[in-house]
Amino acid sequence: MSEGLLAAVAALGCLSAAASTAIAVLAVRRARRTTSAPAPDPFHDPDADVLRGDPRTLKPGDLVEINGRTYAVRGSLRFTEGSWTWSEHLLDNPEGQRVWLSVEQNPDLELVLWTQVPSATVRPDEPTVDFDGRRYTRQESGRARFTGTGATGLDPSGAVEYHDYTAPDGPLLAFERFGDSDRWEVGRGERLHRAQVRIFQQAG
Repeated sequence: MSEGLLAAVAALGCLSAAASTAIAVLAVRRARRTTSAPAPDPFHDPDADVLRGDPRTLKPGDLVEINGRTYAVRGSLRFTEGSWTWSEHLLDNPEGQRVWLSVEQNPDLELVLWTQVPSATVRPDEPTVDFDGRRYTRQESGRARFTGTGATGLDPSGAVEYHDYTAPDGPLLAFERFGDSDRWEVGRGERLHRAQVRIFQQAG
């Protein structure tokens, strides 16, 4: 085979390899876009905030109806971690347990009803935690700043360390430690559908 023909074959091989590489890169990028884009919510109601109130604007004094039961908001905490923000609202509960409603846009609206478990002795020291017959796996953790309004039982502002766990069948478990405290507050969480929550905002 002549040197000219060999050079031509080599050039074609290089072009073929480059084209294959470009196709592979495009495929990976398409896959990433496909997997990272949130799936549309088939139950999304564009008029939900008008019909049921907007949980993102909750404040102390407002009323929240969850699964047909009405609570008053006693106090609110607003958290900031970098560019991420979310809220937790302490609900008035005649039964004495501390009950919180967390509100987060991630990117869809996420609502979770948390019930504090003061008797819990577990700690977020491991990637998995066994509690009350379930095994929970850590999903995320970090530190955030907070500001409080109303009656929360906490300082008006400060720092919090948190660890969030979830069980395979859906229940959630959260650990929060505020300020310089060495005590973990443990909460059991239940995700709520938007239709389960109605907001009655008070004037002022």
